[in-house]
Amino acid sequence: MSVEDETTIVPFEEQFRQDVLALWAKCGLVRAWNDPGKDIDRKLTDRNGRFPVLLVGRRVVGSVMVSYDGHRGSVYYLAVDPEFQGRGFGKQLMEYCETFLLEIGCPKINLFVRSDNEAVLRFYEDLGFSQDAAMPLGKRLIPDD
Repeated sequence: MSVEDETTIVPFEEQFRQDVLALWAKCGLVRAWNDPGKDIDRKLTDRNGRFPVLLVGRRVVGSVMVSYDGHRGSVYYLAVDPEFQGRGFGKQLMEYCETFLLEIGCPKINLFVRSDNEAVLRFYEDLGFSQDAAMPLGKRLIPDD
């Protein structure tokens, strides 16, 4: 592996913002009702979580948001550039999340996958995730528009 191909996981920094936003758009994670820039701003105020970025050389090819609320861990915005998928980077990011959560005593991870996203559902099933007997409910408190 050359230096250009070396992978590292580093904490999010402002210098990565545009690359992360482009990555999320490329991976289909951006929705009209969510402002991803505001999601980053909110995450940066989270004292119970992490926002790692996966680099290949100096290129942002992955990211994930992880947090712990004292009851469950949450994972959001797991993204790996489609050009780099199938190389274990998504698994590497999830292992990072699981290690972080275990180190702070978190007993369980919750995450959301759109029900029609079969490839991502298979990815998580391969990592040992299964559907819970609970239905997620939501209520927007602050509109992003």
